[in-house]
Amino acid sequence: MAKWFESHLPKIVLAPSFIAVLIFVYGFIGWTAWVSLTRSRLLPKYEIEGFIQYERLFDSPRWDTAITNLYIFGGLYIGISMVLGLILAILLDQNIRTEGAIRTIYLYPMALSMIVTGTAWKWILNPGLGVQNMVQGWGFENFTFDWLVNPDRAIYAIILAAIWQSSGFVMALFLAGLRSVDTEIIRAAQVDGIPTWRVYTAIIIPSMAPIFLSAFIVLAHLAIKSFDLVIALTGGGPGYATDLPATYMYAMAFSRGDIGQAASSAMIMMLVVFAIIVPYLYSELRVTKHD
Repeated sequence: MAKWFESHLPKIVLAPSFIAVLIFVYGFIGWTAWVSLTRSRLLPKYEIEGFIQYERLFDSPRWDTAITNLYIFGGLYIGISMVLGLILAILLDQNIRTEGAIRTIYLYPMALSMIVTGTAWKWILNPGLGVQNMVQGWGFENFTFDWLVNPDRAIYAIILAAIWQSSGFVMALFLAGLRSVDTEIIRAAQVDGIPTWRVYTAIIIPSMAPIFLSAFIVLAHLAIKSFDLVIALTGGGPGYATDLPATYMYAMAFSRGDIGQAASSAMIMMLVVFAIIVPYLYSELRVTKHD
């Protein structure tokens, strides 16, 4: 009995966690998928009715706005964060004296929660309290910076706050990648008289392709599930001008009492995440297998 217990101890220890994950993660994913195929509204129903909820979802102007915002938010957030992070990493790679302090300053926003970031930027961008009020106080009375209350520009206020928080994290990833490049190759290129900018564009940056892919996966995942930053900064408004799929799902589930729509939007979000992560995991597993 003692030998059996000793040999099965790891399984016994892990069993509660495994059961909890099975029920509260995969079980609820299965429940959500089931509900998305019913006519559920305020209360869940369990009679399968097909793809009615998905038809309602794609006919909803609010969902169209959420998807459009996701394209805008995701494209600009990922693109600018990666470009800015790369530029900062290259500057820090020059072994400047204050590298430690600068790296800490740029990484600090990542230590904050999205709620804190959203609240801080809500004060900064508030026309009556933040940048607009400050600049007008300097004598520029015609200056306006009303992104937070302008339905056409509010999504860009969210993008600005998100970039501020994540670009330091991307910088840290790229800086680690730059420091891992073989210095002998760089020295040989410099001996051959190749300009520094050409060394980066032709040798160093192409060799960092896996790091670029990892940064993209992380940022894409953050963009798709963005919720708390939007809630803290704009609450999805003005109106629903800054809705994203996550805020749409929350509104349908807890404000509008439409569980079927919340479930169908959640399943679409999950499929998008899978469409990004599964090919990445497949490529990583193939590389590991070949190695």
